[in-house]
Amino acid sequence: MESQIIESQETGQTWLTPLGQPVASRLLSWEQRQADELLGDVFGYHAVQLGWPELQALRSNRMPHRWLAQAEFETPPAHVQLASEPVHSLCLDSRAWPWPADSLDLVVLPHALERSADPHACLREVARVLIPEGQVLITGLNPWSWWGWQQARGQRQAHASPAGTPMPSSLIAYRRLRDWLRLLGFEVQISRFGGWTPAAGSESWMQRLHWMDALGERWWPILGGVYLLMATKRAPGGRFIDGRRWRTVRSPAGATAPIARTDTLMGPTTAPKDTVESR
Repeated sequence: MESQIIESQETGQTWLTPLGQPVASRLLSWEQRQADELLGDVFGYHAVQLGWPELQALRSNRMPHRWLAQAEFETPPAHVQLASEPVHSLCLDSRAWPWPADSLDLVVLPHALERSADPHACLREVARVLIPEGQVLITGLNPWSWWGWQQARGQRQAHASPAGTPMPSSLIAYRRLRDWLRLLGFEVQISRFGGWTPAAGSESWMQRLHWMDALGERWWPILGGVYLLMATKRAPGGRFIDGRRWRTVRSPAGATAPIARTDTLMGPTTAPKDTVESR
């Protein structure tokens, strides 16, 4: 019997409104492909995806226990249509996770850090709940891109309006996030970028500008609209020892065997014998 993802109710993706529907669809499609490719063979028992239920990041993963959680920055809809099968809801604060330390094998954060009120606290909680050698996959909008500029512009407009749509607290640059991960003992293993077309308002314009994706991936990858990081939590003090180092090293034939010296720099260790002067 195939294991089922334990998920919370969907909340919609209104936070992507400034980008427009064509860009939001491309963003979701790109991240879905990356998650299917990278997480299909990740081994373990417990996996959690925090936020953005439209992205089914764990659908290709085979861990027996998988959760799709709703965070505090996601506003639940006024009316929820119940699914035909029973669904286990899981709501948590991104700054205080309910799992004990060293209990999760995989954590997926699709744009969770940039939407959390305290991304540092959220990342510290991830480091706490992951087991040694556990993995985390993080996606975020690149502030140094067309998409990041459009999202930040919509964020400023939303904050200026009292009835504005809740927006991310701030976008996090790719290099800054790498530094945060290193400080928490993570080793970044995979980095990818996607989305170099401007945020156009129609799908037809996105198709016309599709050639920019090929050029951007080749010549300016770090300016992609979205980035992805996959990192592994390293155990403190742990070090891999190559099995070849355990082989016995034989001395070459005819080599002199080393012996311990009995003298020191201060002279011989034995006291000199008394001498008798001759008359």
